[in-house]
Order: sequence, then structure tokens, then C-alpha cells
Amino acid sequence: MTEALARLPKMDRVLDAPALAAVAWRREVIRRVAETLLAQLRARVRERGDTAVPSAEEFARSVAARLDALFDRHPTRVLNATGVLLHTNLGRAPWSRDAIEAAIAAAGACDLEVELGSGQRGSRFAWLRPALAAVIGAEDVHVVNNNAAALLLACTVLGQPGGVVLSHGQMVEIGDGFRVATMAAAGGCRIVGVGSTNRTHATDYEAALDPARGAPASAILWVHLSNFEQHGYVAEVALPQLAAIARARGVPLIADLGSGSLGEGLPPREPTIASYLEQGADLVLASGDKLLGGPQAGIIAGRAALVEPLRRHPMARALRPDKVTLAALHATATAHARRGAIALPLHRMVGLDPAQLQARAAAVAAAIPGATVAACEATIGGGSLPGDAMPSVAVRLEHGSPSALARQLRLGTPAVVGRVEGGALWLDLRTVEPDDDAALQAALQQALDRVAR
Repeated sequence: MTEALARLPKMDRVLDAPALAAVAWRREVIRRVAETLLAQLRARVRERGDTAVPSAEEFARSVAARLDALFDRHPTRVLNATGVLLHTNLGRAPWSRDAIEAAIAAAGACDLEVELGSGQRGSRFAWLRPALAAVIGAEDVHVVNNNAAALLLACTVLGQPGGVVLSHGQMVEIGDGFRVATMAAAGGCRIVGVGSTNRTHATDYEAALDPARGAPASAILWVHLSNFEQHGYVAEVALPQLAAIARARGVPLIADLGSGSLGEGLPPREPTIASYLEQGADLVLASGDKLLGGPQAGIIAGRAALVEPLRRHPMARALRPDKVTLAALHATATAHARRGAIALPLHRMVGLDPAQLQARAAAVAAAIPGATVAACEATIGGGSLPGDAMPSVAVRLEHGSPSALARQLRLGTPAVVGRVEGGALWLDLRTVEPDDDAALQAALQQALDRVAR
């Protein structure tokens, strides 16, 4: 091992190697990347006892490849053929053309915080607030950078000094191990857990809000079980009953809906922001990039008297969205406000007729040896409507190694992400834009050629 460590390439020889002579990157950037890779190589030699050490030129080629990979454009475009309409790992809701154009227009100099008529400083929310309030049906709206931020801000401001009451049955864990209760408490808010995993009663909330207990809670938090369901011996207090308890105790009721549904053309059983407000929630928190169909954002909608202190809190500045998000969200709100069909990709995907998908899949499969057309099921995803599925159609390939073919598709240009299931690769057309069918077909053929080599 000592001999191998002594033979590690020297940095000056790496930096002067021909493989790095013509690269586009600054020398100090090259050095930092090379130092990182060299440290990793040194650790492998020490930990595994590797004795195969590259020459300076070989190592320089790996540095050049790493630089190209690091500074290639990211995130990259992907064709979503998974059948999951709001795929969290693939960016959730695809933006409308109007939202994309609005974001591009705002990317340069824009009237983010200036009133063009007077030339005076204005608010970045001046147009978005009333637009979203009108679309949602709320007194007032504030926007932060995601729904977790909305939860954090609402609980931090309204949960003082006694904390927020939250049923143990609603202490949801979402993606990547994040838990709603933990996020709600991150700003210093105390979480007062009540009830049990499967059953929580009105008396549990009332006891937590009783002034006789010495330190009663200051707010109630209701969390929609958006990514799982409970069945059997279960009980939760209905939102209207909880609203009555909140009013009787003079505390706000915060409802975390998450999905952002406005109810237009999407499955009817998912609650909407407006329905939660109508049932008595004082504030409703929701995502912008789920059923709303727009960019990542956290929407806080409800009573103006409660929205205002949230907007004025110092934390709100740290959580505010940037100009591109605001532009895309405004364009999304505009799409919801127009008469007729909602001109958003999510709504188009939900509304596709299986017969249309059958014809598209047949056209894609026709030029691909071994490809067949198969019925399947797609799902909304994004933590919304768990268990709900809709009929769909896929191009199906029973390949020698479906996983190897799926990997080649992911590494192609454009990258294509499907699903491997039942010994086959499935490419669901419901989540692929019709204009991308030809690109999907070409990517599939190229991936098959690479696998065959």
C-alpha cells in the first residue's frame, strides 16, 4: 500500500498533462476537482489496498471527464414515461408553455419590486396575491418557496407561545425521511401531540387547549393524509368540528392540504383549498407544483388578519420565492382563471383518452423490434390521491435485461425514464407529451443499439 501511495500521480504533472491542455475550464477549477479526485483515489488505496494506480495522463483524462460532467447543463431534460404524472424525482408538475415563457421573460431585468407607473419601490407579490386569491377564493394569499416553508412559517408565527396541537394519526413522514411534526417545530414551535396513531377525538384537542392545563396550545394543525390511508379501527375529528373547537378557544386552525387541488377536472375525492376554507380552516397550506400544476412554491391562503403577520415575519424574507417562480406561478394562476379547459400539462395528461394513447403507442412500437402495446395504469403521484389509478397504455419490451435497457434510456439524449415491472420495460404514454413521441421512439432505438453492442 505504501508503494502504491508513493506512485500516485503528482499534481503538477496532472495539470500539465495533454488531456487537460485544451479544456475550457480555469486552472484553479481544474486543480480543485483534481485534488478532490486524488483524495478519493488515495482513500481507496488506503481502505481497499488497491495497488493499481493510474498514470498522470490517465488520471488527467478522468479529471477532464469529471469537469465535463460537472459543468454540463443540469438539471437535464427527461422524458417521463413512468406513468406517474407528478413524479417527485422528475420535477413534479411540468410547466405550461405560458409559464415557461413568463419565467424566461422574468429571468433578465423585470419589474419584480418596482411600480412602473410611479417608479417607486413595490412588492414582488403585488400582482400574484390578488390573482391567486381570486382563483382560490381566499381573503388573502402569501407565497413562499415550498409547502414545507409554508408549514414552518405558519407554525412559527401562530404557534407561539403554547405550540400547535397535532394528532398522532397525522404525524406524516414525507419523502427523504422528512416528518411534518419536525418541520413544523423547526422554527421553535412546540408540537403538542394528541390522540393515538389510529384514533383521535375532540376531547383530545379540547384538553390540549384548556387554559387550566397551565400552558395551553396556541393553534391547531390539521394535516391531510395525502400519501397514505388508514382503514379499520380509526377515528379523526372532522375539519368542521375541529374549526368549531378552534373558534370556541379563540385559536387559529391551520390546515396543511399539500396537494394544492383546485378541483378542476381532477379526481373529485381530493379536497380543495377552497373546501378546507369553507369547512372552517383559517389558513390552508398547499404546494404549487402538485395538483395546482405550476412551479415549486408554498401557498398560504386564508384570513387576511392571519396572513399579514406571516408576511411581515423576518422568516418570510428567508423563505420568499424568486422572480422566475413568481412569474411561472402567476402564469399558472392565469390558466386556472380562464374559461374553458385548463391549459396545463397536468390537466391534459389526466384527460387523455386511452384510445388516443393506444394509437400513439402503436405508432411508437411499430418501428421497434420486439415492442408491443399493453394496457396499464397510471397514477397522479406527488403524494396526492394514494391508491387512485387511471387506465393508460404503454410500449412494452421484454428484453434480455430490462434493467440494462432502462439504464441506457436514462443515459441517452434526451434521457427517458420508464419503469421495469414483471420482467419487462414499460414506457407509459400518458406522461409523455405527444410532440415527444418521435424523440421517445428514436431514444428507444438508440438504447437498443447500445445494449446490443
